[in-house]
Amino acid sequence: MKYLTNFLGLIILLTLFGCAQNRDSAIFEMADEEMVAPTTEQVIDETDETVEKVERKLIKEGRVEFETNDLNSTRKTIFEAVKKYKGYVSSDQEFNSPGRKSNTVIIRVPADNFDNLLSEATQGVKRFESKEINVKDVTEEFLDIQARLKTKKELEQRFIDLLKVAKNVTEILEIEKQIGELRSDIESIEGRLKYLQNRVSFSTLTMTFYETIPNETEFGQKFKNGLRNGWDNLIWLFVGLTNIWSFILIAIALVFGVRVYRKRKKHRS
Repeated sequence: MKYLTNFLGLIILLTLFGCAQNRDSAIFEMADEEMVAPTTEQVIDETDETVEKVERKLIKEGRVEFETNDLNSTRKTIFEAVKKYKGYVSSDQEFNSPGRKSNTVIIRVPADNFDNLLSEATQGVKRFESKEINVKDVTEEFLDIQARLKTKKELEQRFIDLLKVAKNVTEILEIEKQIGELRSDIESIEGRLKYLQNRVSFSTLTMTFYETIPNETEFGQKFKNGLRNGWDNLIWLFVGLTNIWSFILIAIALVFGVRVYRKRKKHRS
């Protein structure tokens, strides 16, 4: 009877211990689920809070094309506007084709001054051949790059700390190799971040303006070319005579001497 009582007591203890383990496991699983998968309300709240704190990173680009009656005057107006709104010209190209002269300038201007510069530079334009303004939101990419950069730098610091306590040459070389690879990645990420920051800070405006030139007739073109060629040949003639002026003087002297000799000979006869 005593053994039966002890056996039943052992079974009861094992049962209670198993139940306790199951309950603890369930609690741990619930805790893990709460840590890994927050509720929808939590995600929305955290997202909204992040969006409110983060400034939007926008890349603004524009392209316009229009006709002008005076190419030089329009060019002057554009460059004055660029100077006024603290921008700069990154590219300046001129094109000449039959019946048309055009100029294309690429302008970088602080993003806040983009609209003002565009308005002032195109003042008086009645009609645009084309006008396109694009805005690209790179906030997500910007935040992603910043997060990657932070992670890489933290990992680099950990390897630097490990390098201080390395015990042999093998460990030192391996850690230095890891640091070198991390440094290369960090510089690449920083370069991309600076590029995005520059595109966000300075907007790009491409302006093409042209002047129509009446086509000349074939006869008028030939006449114009003939005058130009005749003038060029006359210039070259003077240049050639200048180079042989001494021979010309000798020839004049000889001709004059011959004539004098003939006159004297005739007079004697």
